[in-house]
Amino acid sequence: MGGFVPIPARTEEIARVVIDCAFRIHSQLGPGLLESVYEECLCYELRKRGCHYVRQLEVPVTYEEIRMDSGFRLDILVEDLVVVEVKAVTEMHPVFAATTLTYLKMTGKRLALLINFHVPLIKDGIQRIIR
Repeated sequence: MGGFVPIPARTEEIARVVIDCAFRIHSQLGPGLLESVYEECLCYELRKRGCHYVRQLEVPVTYEEIRMDSGFRLDILVEDLVVVEVKAVTEMHPVFAATTLTYLKMTGKRLALLINFHVPLIKDGIQRIIR
Protein backbone atom coordinates (compact mmCIF):
# COMPACT_ATOMS: atom_id res chain seq x y z
CA MET A 1 0.00 0.00 0.00
CA GLY A 2 1.53 3.32 -1.14
CA GLY A 3 1.47 6.51 0.83
CA PHE A 4 0.71 10.05 -0.21
CA VAL A 5 3.45 11.59 -2.34
CA PRO A 6 3.47 15.38 -2.14
CA ILE A 7 3.38 17.47 -5.30
CA PRO A 8 6.94 18.67 -6.08
CA ALA A 9 7.75 22.28 -5.16
CA ARG A 10 8.47 23.27 -8.78
CA THR A 11 5.06 21.96 -9.87
CA GLU A 12 3.37 23.94 -7.08
CA GLU A 13 5.34 27.03 -8.10
CA ILE A 14 4.13 26.74 -11.71
CA ALA A 15 0.55 26.21 -10.48
CA ARG A 16 0.79 29.44 -8.47
CA VAL A 17 1.99 31.30 -11.58
CA VAL A 18 -0.95 29.95 -13.61
CA ILE A 19 -3.41 30.93 -10.88
CA ASP A 20 -1.91 34.41 -10.66
CA CYS A 21 -2.31 34.74 -14.44
CA ALA A 22 -5.95 33.63 -14.19
CA PHE A 23 -6.65 36.22 -11.47
CA ARG A 24 -5.07 38.97 -13.60
CA ILE A 25 -7.06 38.04 -16.69
CA HIS A 26 -10.35 37.70 -14.82
CA SER A 27 -9.88 41.02 -13.04
CA GLN A 28 -9.40 42.78 -16.38
CA LEU A 29 -11.89 40.93 -18.59
CA GLY A 30 -14.42 39.42 -16.19
CA PRO A 31 -16.74 36.55 -17.15
CA GLY A 32 -18.72 36.17 -20.35
CA LEU A 33 -16.14 35.65 -23.10
CA LEU A 34 -15.30 32.54 -25.11
CA GLU A 35 -12.93 29.88 -23.77
CA SER A 36 -10.58 30.55 -26.67
CA VAL A 37 -10.20 34.19 -25.56
CA TYR A 38 -9.26 33.18 -22.02
CA GLU A 39 -6.89 30.50 -23.32
CA GLU A 40 -5.15 33.01 -25.59
CA CYS A 41 -4.84 35.53 -22.74
CA LEU A 42 -3.53 32.86 -20.39
CA CYS A 43 -0.84 31.88 -22.89
CA TYR A 44 0.06 35.56 -23.31
CA GLU A 45 0.43 35.99 -19.54
CA LEU A 46 2.51 32.80 -19.26
CA ARG A 47 4.77 33.99 -22.08
CA LYS A 48 5.25 37.36 -20.30
CA ARG A 49 6.40 35.47 -17.21
CA GLY A 50 8.88 33.37 -19.19
CA CYS A 51 6.97 30.11 -18.82
CA HIS A 52 7.23 27.47 -21.51
CA TYR A 53 3.92 25.94 -22.53
CA VAL A 54 2.35 23.78 -25.20
CA ARG A 55 -1.14 24.66 -26.34
CA GLN A 56 -3.76 22.18 -27.60
CA LEU A 57 -1.49 19.20 -26.93
CA GLU A 58 -2.77 16.01 -28.52
CA VAL A 59 -3.08 13.21 -25.99
CA PRO A 60 -3.08 9.72 -27.50
CA VAL A 61 -5.04 6.91 -25.89
CA THR A 62 -3.21 3.67 -25.14
CA TYR A 63 -5.15 0.51 -24.43
CA GLU A 64 -3.05 -2.61 -23.84
CA GLU A 65 -0.86 -2.80 -26.97
CA ILE A 66 -2.76 -0.36 -29.17
CA ARG A 67 -2.23 3.37 -29.38
CA MET A 68 -4.91 5.62 -30.81
CA ASP A 69 -4.44 9.21 -31.86
CA SER A 70 -7.90 10.00 -30.63
CA GLY A 71 -8.07 13.71 -31.14
CA PHE A 72 -8.16 14.39 -27.39
CA ARG A 73 -6.42 17.70 -26.80
CA LEU A 74 -5.58 19.22 -23.48
CA ASP A 75 -5.72 23.01 -23.48
CA ILE A 76 -2.32 23.95 -22.06
CA LEU A 77 0.64 22.07 -20.56
CA VAL A 78 2.86 24.49 -18.61
CA GLU A 79 6.57 23.76 -18.10
CA ASP A 80 5.82 20.09 -18.86
CA LEU A 81 4.42 19.92 -15.32
CA VAL A 82 0.93 21.39 -14.95
CA VAL A 83 -2.09 20.57 -17.11
CA VAL A 84 -4.47 23.52 -17.51
CA GLU A 85 -8.02 23.12 -18.78
CA VAL A 86 -9.85 26.35 -19.56
CA LYS A 87 -13.63 26.62 -19.34
CA ALA A 88 -16.12 29.46 -19.71
CA VAL A 89 -19.37 27.77 -18.70
CA THR A 90 -22.34 28.56 -16.50
CA GLU A 91 -22.27 25.13 -14.86
CA MET A 92 -19.30 22.86 -14.28
CA HIS A 93 -20.16 19.27 -15.14
CA PRO A 94 -18.40 16.38 -13.35
CA VAL A 95 -17.20 15.11 -16.73
CA PHE A 96 -14.84 18.13 -16.98
CA ALA A 97 -12.95 17.01 -13.88
CA ALA A 98 -13.05 13.38 -15.00
CA THR A 99 -11.59 14.28 -18.40
CA THR A 100 -8.90 16.39 -16.77
CA LEU A 101 -7.97 13.52 -14.45
CA THR A 102 -7.74 11.26 -17.50
CA TYR A 103 -5.32 13.77 -19.08
CA LEU A 104 -3.16 13.50 -15.96
CA LYS A 105 -3.17 9.70 -16.18
CA MET A 106 -2.39 9.67 -19.91
CA THR A 107 0.43 12.22 -19.63
CA GLY A 108 1.89 10.95 -16.35
CA LYS A 109 1.56 14.42 -14.79
CA ARG A 110 0.51 14.95 -11.17
CA LEU A 111 -1.33 18.28 -11.08
CA ALA A 112 -3.99 19.94 -13.20
CA LEU A 113 -5.89 23.19 -12.86
CA LEU A 114 -9.44 23.26 -14.19
CA ILE A 115 -10.23 26.97 -14.53
CA ASN A 116 -13.73 28.25 -15.26
CA PHE A 117 -13.64 31.96 -16.13
CA HIS A 118 -17.44 32.26 -16.25
CA VAL A 119 -17.78 33.04 -12.53
CA PRO A 120 -18.18 36.29 -10.57
CA LEU A 121 -15.09 35.47 -8.44
CA ILE A 122 -12.27 33.58 -10.16
CA LYS A 123 -11.26 31.88 -6.88
CA ASP A 124 -14.57 30.00 -7.13
CA GLY A 125 -13.71 28.87 -10.66
CA ILE A 126 -10.36 27.20 -9.96
CA GLN A 127 -10.24 23.48 -9.19
CA ARG A 128 -7.01 21.60 -8.43
CA ILE A 129 -6.97 18.02 -9.63
CA ILE A 130 -4.23 15.76 -8.29
CA ARG A 131 -3.22 12.29 -9.36
